[in-house]
Amino acid sequence: MEKLKILQKWEDMAEYAYILLRNIPKSERFTLGAEIRSCIWKGMSLIVKANHARNKRPYLVELDAEIKVLLGLSRIAFKLHIIPIRKYERFSGMLVELGKMTGGWFKFIKG
Repeated sequence: MEKLKILQKWEDMAEYAYILLRNIPKSERFTLGAEIRSCIWKGMSLIVKANHARNKRPYLVELDAEIKVLLGLSRIAFKLHIIPIRKYERFSGMLVELGKMTGGWFKFIKG
């Protein structure tokens, strides 16, 4: 069975996020870092659940919200100088792409 493209992109983003989170200060590791990790795993779970659900809409709405939360958290991390601009740009670009894919999936199920 072929893996969903959005799930593969999510896994790529998660891998990159974990590389980013390795370098954050210890003072933020268990607060901001933990919140980012939590959103990542919740988003992955929502993608899998949406793929198997008959009614995908509630999962996709929640997935879109998780992406927006991740964008906000990464913006805060950048503003607090926890992550450098180039890594922030790449990470937020990955999240924007995932948001577009989620929107496309939502349009597809609407018909």
